[in-house]
Amino acid sequence: MKLIPTELREVVLLEPKIHEDPRGITYESYNQRTFREATGVDASFVQENRSRSVKHTIRGLHYQVGRPQGKLVGVLSGELYDVAVDLRRSSPSFGKWTGFRLSGNEHRYAWIPSGFGHGFLALSEHVEVVYKLSEFWAPELERVIRWDDPDLAIRWPFEGKPVLSRRDAQAPGLREAEVFA
Repeated sequence: MKLIPTELREVVLLEPKIHEDPRGITYESYNQRTFREATGVDASFVQENRSRSVKHTIRGLHYQVGRPQGKLVGVLSGELYDVAVDLRRSSPSFGKWTGFRLSGNEHRYAWIPSGFGHGFLALSEHVEVVYKLSEFWAPELERVIRWDDPDLAIRWPFEGKPVLSRRDAQAPGLREAEVFA
């Protein structure tokens, strides 16, 4: 497995070794030992979710307080622009973000540690996402920050109006949000 750094030290991309022959491809999408050796993180994943989104959908920026979640995010089909934002007030990179493309053709995964907000923009007509969570989802602890907060100034790679949930459209900015210590 190849580890690819991003602008935020703790957020990394993981590229598995692809085995290809005339039948197609196969690869190991997750191995606890390999993940630990590559990242230095001993995560225990307790839940796996999938979502499917139409083009220009933005989901996020989501995170969970009280029981923060680390996320291992991959794309099964389609392409997206993935964003992680450091929400740890004590971190030197608080309020900074990193963004990168993930696609079903590349088979890379993104590790988004707890303490970070996460969101993505669907770039293809449809994108199917799978993500493993290090903590169970607790709706009462879930929080969201506005995708277009000027304090974050995320450079989403599209113009126009995104497809948003009501909750994401009404989310507060970083200044008003509950964040981590």
